[in-house]
Amino acid sequence: MNVTVEVLSPIKKKLCLEIDVDTVAVELENAYKKIAKTADIKGFRKGKVPRKVLEQHYAPRAQYDATGPLINNTLYKALLDNKIEAVSQPEVVQSGDVEPGKPFSYEVEVEVRPEIVAKDYTKLKLEKEKFSFDDSVVAQQLEQMANSRMQLEVTSRKKARDGDTVVIDFEGFIDDTPFENGAAKDFELALGSNSFIPGFEDQLVGMKREQEKEVEVTFPEGYGSKDLAGKPAVFKVLVKEIKEKNIPKIDDALAKELDAENLDALKEQIKENSIAQEKQRIDGQLQENLMNALLENNAFDVPEGMIANQLHHLKDSFTQKLKAQGMSLEMLGMNEETFATTYRDMAVQQVKGEVLLDAIAVQEEIKVEETAVEEKMQAFADDSNVPLDQVQKYFENQQALAGLKGQILQDKVTEFLLGQSTVTEVDPPQPKQENSDDSATEES
Repeated sequence: MNVTVEVLSPIKKKLCLEIDVDTVAVELENAYKKIAKTADIKGFRKGKVPRKVLEQHYAPRAQYDATGPLINNTLYKALLDNKIEAVSQPEVVQSGDVEPGKPFSYEVEVEVRPEIVAKDYTKLKLEKEKFSFDDSVVAQQLEQMANSRMQLEVTSRKKARDGDTVVIDFEGFIDDTPFENGAAKDFELALGSNSFIPGFEDQLVGMKREQEKEVEVTFPEGYGSKDLAGKPAVFKVLVKEIKEKNIPKIDDALAKELDAENLDALKEQIKENSIAQEKQRIDGQLQENLMNALLENNAFDVPEGMIANQLHHLKDSFTQKLKAQGMSLEMLGMNEETFATTYRDMAVQQVKGEVLLDAIAVQEEIKVEETAVEEKMQAFADDSNVPLDQVQKYFENQQALAGLKGQILQDKVTEFLLGQSTVTEVDPPQPKQENSDDSATEES
């Protein structure tokens, strides 16, 4: 096998492969053997048709069948021999014919990870937000905790109001015709949750039990279903029940339900967690500032395959978080295409950041010691309350272990870069205040 490699760009290479005559003969023989098992030729039993007869009837098919194995069985070896790590599925851009007694040639283009030399990554000037803590956060979280243990109870009130949950039957129509997935029975809808089409919930406020009403709305232009996007619709709605929230009091009893000794202990626990989260947020913002500065000083392209892989990772992570909340992309009016469009820039930045940090690690000879891997595994075990041997067993998977080492390496490089930078603390941004004149107008 002869292989020549052409560099098309920093992120793409072309391989021209010529497969020798003997290898072509082997694959053609394999193809004819498979064909012979089912070949139905008059005068011959299946599996007993001579090769020359098969060639007369099935030569084009055998040549076609041999093409796949010739490519599949040689491409991986060519990539390995030439130390080319493909970041996406190689694309066959040209293929010759498979003919007896002749070599077979084909060409593939493959996306590769860019090999860059990082520059201007020391003596960066960065800003870091000063840490400050507002005790009102504790009160807000206590309220959220109480709300999370809220129970819905049937109310004695006659009319539904904002914040209530109504049990409804509904059916949607466009031009007097019902549309798919536009109807439901005994559906619980929280008024004010904005989980339905804009304007739908507002029109249910004030309705009574057993009252029927036609609700007129218009689907948003960016709605997930193209058949419904931008179209006016009428929903026939029946309110069957009205429920109101019963929120527990914030006291020692609630604290004990949340595994705290008393309310004071719960408040202290919330404060400690909030402080840790705020410091983590500030550190994360500093790292983002660092990465933005690095990317400003280092312009380079990354292959679409790496971007696609990162988008897939982001979507999986995002979908899992939504699932934990009982939601989905479709409920947010998104699909795979709109998600990819929305988060493409983020994926590009993350991929570039990974490539850049890896390049700096090589240039600065920063490596991951085995003790660091062991410490990280122990930290995982402690944080998740899982036995260490189970964590170690999980990381016996080479892909998982490579991901762990990659994260440790990037953390070490980030620590090195911050140590080489000048970091200035700045006051946190002040929340935007509404214009006083506008507020006065609204109140009047």
